[in-house]
Amino acid sequence: MFSDMKRNLPSLNALRAFEAAARLGRMTLAAEELNVSHSAISRQVQVLEERLGVSLFEGTKNRPALTEAGRELLSSLTMAFDQIDAGIRKVADRPDGVLNVSCPGTFMMRWLIPRLYEFRSCNPEIDVRLSASTAPVDFARGGVDVAIRVGTVAMFDEAQALELFPERTGLVHSPDLEIDLNAGAISVPILHTLTRRDAWVNWQVRTGVELASDRLIEYEHYYFMLEAVCSGMGVCVAPYPYVLEALENGRLVAPYSFVDSGRSYIAVSRRRGDAKTRLFLDWISRQSAAFQPT
Repeated sequence: MFSDMKRNLPSLNALRAFEAAARLGRMTLAAEELNVSHSAISRQVQVLEERLGVSLFEGTKNRPALTEAGRELLSSLTMAFDQIDAGIRKVADRPDGVLNVSCPGTFMMRWLIPRLYEFRSCNPEIDVRLSASTAPVDFARGGVDVAIRVGTVAMFDEAQALELFPERTGLVHSPDLEIDLNAGAISVPILHTLTRRDAWVNWQVRTGVELASDRLIEYEHYYFMLEAVCSGMGVCVAPYPYVLEALENGRLVAPYSFVDSGRSYIAVSRRRGDAKTRLFLDWISRQSAAFQPT
C-alpha cells in the first residue's frame, strides 16, 4: 500500500554536500569526493541552512565545526545514505564496482590471494575487497557479497551455496623435529587453534591413528599455529590448502597424508546474486575444479 503523503525534502544535492562535508570535516574533501568545486559545496550547504532555518556549521571557514543541529542531521543522513547504498547494491546488476568477499584469514592468504591475480586481470573493472572472518553471514544486512566458509551445503539453506572442494586434513610437522609416531605417546606438544578445537579428534577418528601428548598449546589463529609447527614447536592437524606450499618447499612433512574431514569449502552468496558475484563464482568454481587436494 502506497502512502499519499507528499515528502517535502530539501534538494538531494544539498543533502549530499552537507553529509560529505560534515562526515569528512572539510568542504575541500567533500568537493573531491563528490567531484565538484569547493564553492559548489559551500553554496549547497548555504542553501540547505536557509531551507532549514538553522546553522549547520559554526566556527571559521578553515576550521568549521558542526552545530548541535548539524550533528543530529549528519547522524540521520549518514544512516539514510548507507541504507540507500545497500539497497542499490542489492538490485544493481552491473559487472563492475566493489565486490566484498569474506573468508577465513589463512584460506585467504594461502589459497585465494595467490590465485586472485587471474580474476583481477580478467575483470579489472571489479574491485575485490577481502575481509577475514569465519562468522555466520547475514546477507540481509549487506556488506558482504560472497562468503567462503567451511561446512556443508545444508548449513546454508537460506542462501546460494556452491561447494568448492572437500576439506582434507592431515598431521604435519617440521622434518627437523625428532619424533617417534609409532610410540603412541609423543614427546612434543600437540598444537591446536581456537577456531577448530575438534580438528585433532576428528582426524584421529577418521584415520584410526592414536597419538597422545601431555602437552597442548593453543593458538588464536591458524596462521600462528602453522608458523609454530614450521618452526619445530610441535605437531598439528591442518587443512591441505593451508600447508601445500610448506609441503612443497620442505618446511613440513605429512607422514599420514590427508583424509576428508567431512566438511567442504563453500562459497555462499545471495540467491539472486548480481553480475559481479556471478563472475566471481564462475571464476572460483573453475579454480576449485583445477585444485585437487591430495
